[in-house]
Amino acid sequence: MQIWRDSHPAPSALRGAAVAIGNMDGMHLGHRALIAKARRIAATSGTPSGVLSFEPHPRLLFQPDAEPFLLSEIDEKLALLAGTGIDAGFVQSFDRALSLLSAEDFVAEILVAKFGVSHVVIGEDFHFGHKRGGDVALLRRLGESAGFGVTTVAPVPAPDGGVCSSSRIRSLLEAGKPAEAAGLLGRYWALSGIVERGDQRGRLLGFPTANLRLGRLQRPLRGVYAVEARIDGAGHEQDPWHAGVANYGRRPTVNDRGDLLEVHLLDFTGDLYGRRLIVRLIDFIRPEKKFDGLDALQAQIALDSRTARDSLAAPRPDIPAAIGSAP
Repeated sequence: MQIWRDSHPAPSALRGAAVAIGNMDGMHLGHRALIAKARRIAATSGTPSGVLSFEPHPRLLFQPDAEPFLLSEIDEKLALLAGTGIDAGFVQSFDRALSLLSAEDFVAEILVAKFGVSHVVIGEDFHFGHKRGGDVALLRRLGESAGFGVTTVAPVPAPDGGVCSSSRIRSLLEAGKPAEAAGLLGRYWALSGIVERGDQRGRLLGFPTANLRLGRLQRPLRGVYAVEARIDGAGHEQDPWHAGVANYGRRPTVNDRGDLLEVHLLDFTGDLYGRRLIVRLIDFIRPEKKFDGLDALQAQIALDSRTARDSLAAPRPDIPAAIGSAP
């Protein structure tokens, strides 16, 4: 997959692409349905296929003080995009100037002049331009005049009767339901960060932890999780996932350092400081709790570790595969 950022001219070989448009936060099954449709159209018409997303997420421009909400940072989003088989990932900077473009100017300046799109694929509720002034009907009219096609894709249904959406996934993570969130993502939700040095309290208790800050990522329910973690040194897909137990929260028993993800890898020895760790949440074990002293905390961590080991060894619910992964 070629990656284009708007600090560089769009490659001429990628002009005329069939492009799926959206923020693609989380790259869930609904996003993948858009991408699969764009790939099928591109294969039929003999054009490149692409995804046009925006960085940063528009909410960060309009609500800079909003609570952290991202399901994926840009590097993870691009890695997930590459796994779809799309030809190009177009990353358009979302700034004040872009937000002020009218719907008509967005089409003329971005879709036509910048990319020369041959086709766009969007969700049925797609809006664009200043104050979301453009809708699907307007895009169809503008596309007909400019010479590109427009295809809409219906929302992907969720098992609970709703639809697959980033907001629904956030709600599930906030409720401590990682398996249900995985059913909409097509994979277990993962977060990553550089392991920072803490006060080594976990090591003294016999359970050394790798400490991660979540930055702008969505906060899951505070508590203890069964997790799997990959040490992202070389970043190869064949690198092993290590079983682990993690606590996300404020550590009320020992020292409130602000929200922190503390990961203890089961059956692992080695120095992780300064390494990037990718952690996926598999199962919620219990809410965060304050204990009466370190002995009680140590006993609970041992119990949590056994519970996590059992959970990770148990059969898991089926996770839906990405829809239409190939044309």
